[in-house]
Amino acid sequence: MEQIVQPHRSQWKSRRGFLLAAIGSAVGLGNIWRFPYLCYKNGGGAFLIPYIIALFTAGIPLMLLEIGIGHKMRGSAPLSFAKVNRRWEWLGWWAVTFVMFGIVLYYCVVISWCLNYLFFSFNLGWGNDPNDFFFNKFLRVTDGPHQLGEVRTPILFGLSFVWFINWLIVFFGVQRGVERANRIFMPILFLLTAILVFWSLTLKGAFFGLKHYFKPDFNLLVNPQVWIGAYSQAFFSLSLGCGIMVAYASYLPHRSEIVRDSLTISFADSFFSIFAGCAVFSVLGYMATSLSIPLDKVVKESAGLAFVVYPQAISLLPIFSHAFGIIFFAVLVVAGFSSSISILEAFSVSVMDKFGYSRKLTVTVISILGFFGGIVFSCRGGLFWLDIVDHFLSHYALISVGILECILIGWIFKALHLREHINHISSLKLDKSWDFCIKVLTPSVLVIILINNIKELISKPYGGYSWLANILIGRDWLIFTLFIALLFASRPWRKQI
Repeated sequence: MEQIVQPHRSQWKSRRGFLLAAIGSAVGLGNIWRFPYLCYKNGGGAFLIPYIIALFTAGIPLMLLEIGIGHKMRGSAPLSFAKVNRRWEWLGWWAVTFVMFGIVLYYCVVISWCLNYLFFSFNLGWGNDPNDFFFNKFLRVTDGPHQLGEVRTPILFGLSFVWFINWLIVFFGVQRGVERANRIFMPILFLLTAILVFWSLTLKGAFFGLKHYFKPDFNLLVNPQVWIGAYSQAFFSLSLGCGIMVAYASYLPHRSEIVRDSLTISFADSFFSIFAGCAVFSVLGYMATSLSIPLDKVVKESAGLAFVVYPQAISLLPIFSHAFGIIFFAVLVVAGFSSSISILEAFSVSVMDKFGYSRKLTVTVISILGFFGGIVFSCRGGLFWLDIVDHFLSHYALISVGILECILIGWIFKALHLREHINHISSLKLDKSWDFCIKVLTPSVLVIILINNIKELISKPYGGYSWLANILIGRDWLIFTLFIALLFASRPWRKQI
């Protein structure tokens, strides 16, 4: 095996700093609106059963894999995978490339939406019809992805601010930038979320909403789609398959509690999802009660929940509606930043490992490219592009990376070797069941999810869009990022022996 040498590596100042950064990466916008909706849609409290099983059989095993390999190989995802087997370097590059030049491009645009709505909250600027305001006045959406339209100036200004903050934090490195920022972001995020939850519980109809959120419907557990949804959520929510945890683990000291830290990150992320969902459904219960409509007529997924239903519910509050709106969108902004900086760091350190460029130059150039790359999602038709690109990257690229990671580490590197490394430095020990998960169970489940996603796509084009839009925007985005990954992998390392 070819050995690749890199100079002295940065380290976290403390274990707490690493945990806050890793939890910050895992906790994102999706925790606040995607998990509660999935839970409600797939059996309420009963959904927690497949979700917890998925967490222990897929989420945590992959978390241990990524943190373990990053710590052992002391490198970013491309460097770590290249040290395992040089022919697999491309996998590390693909992970960080489609996340950097795909997911974070539109993710930062969504943070820009949240920033704008944070300011709208001061005077409830969305008015009496939040649906019309969001789609027709704020986004001014076109008729479809084939009509991109002009750039929306408020979104572009917000996007420039988001990328400036991302650049500023990552520019100053691991300790003075990423770790210091998360020491500020995460306490603020948990404090604001706690305020939001306990405030929501005081609203009329709150427990009506919580009843629907947690009410178990065990009949739905026989539906395979519920289990696929649980495994998908456990995988997506933890920032797995992105190269982030591999990079973050490479900054750990040689003596680290990998097992304990992996469990802490996974449980903290899951707890935050469930906890934040209490605020969401308490407010939806209040809204259903105030308008005398069934709760299932209120609940909507994704953007509709955060930017239409929630603003409408905020406007219905008898007192302190402005403050409630400010806190809610501040939570979304902070959660967004804690995730976006991790993606920028993961790609930046990959470039620094490979080519030896300075952090300041690397982060600056990548941030500029990220800003310009996000402009397409700031256009009037950007919502459609966002939807298509997000679907293809999250349903095909991320899942594929997870499967291939299991093959690389489980079978080529041998899971036993990584388990021995983890057990050597950790007080909590892994047993052979982890090997079974990485080699057989986890990749098998991910393959089932991938096949199911492909079957759905073959049966009909995603989202009701044309086949042409699915191909030119979704499929070709995957191909382009894979091409860039292969190009990076083909270049020589700065120093080899």
